[in-house]
Amino acid sequence: MIDYVSGTLVEKTPDAVLVDVHGIGYRVHVPTSTYERLPEPDEEVTLHTYHYLREDDESLYGFATQAERSIFTTMTGVSRVGPALALSALSSMSPTELRDHVMEEDKSRLTQISGVGKKTADRLIVELRDPLAELDVFEDAAPLSGGSEARAEARADALKALTELGLSKADAERAIRQVLRDDAAIQSANELTQRALKKSQE
Repeated sequence: MIDYVSGTLVEKTPDAVLVDVHGIGYRVHVPTSTYERLPEPDEEVTLHTYHYLREDDESLYGFATQAERSIFTTMTGVSRVGPALALSALSSMSPTELRDHVMEEDKSRLTQISGVGKKTADRLIVELRDPLAELDVFEDAAPLSGGSEARAEARADALKALTELGLSKADAERAIRQVLRDDAAIQSANELTQRALKKSQE
């Protein structure tokens, strides 16, 4: 299995990228959420990947975060849900949002995903509810072109502090994500914890 691809971004489109790894070009399919975080061509990029193998199909899929890849692989394990539908879901919402909608049995939101009708939404809820409850889908909101170890540590510390204060992991993740959407540069665990706690009480 190809676990990740790291190299020079040669070209990018909303549904696929070409990455040069020591002279070998890898064509990698990506969801919109990953595309929006890609650096410019000729810059270095790392993608978490899933090597999809079937008798009539061999494709490589890439993701900005391990959370996205986890959602993708879990969804493709559902009957009659293939890579195209899984990518469509990740292009429509974040892993955290997708998990929340499944756990809350929000069929109206799930049917807004391209290719998902009422029957498919029902099947996603039934088959994904338990697997998604066990997944850690909290993803890094930073661009792929330059992550911050300090920011990652602050996020992890804030998540731990919020759960110790009594928030569920899902609620803590949601609150932290909302704060980072407003200010992705936060690197203080205390500030992130305080602001996320306030968000959770709104």
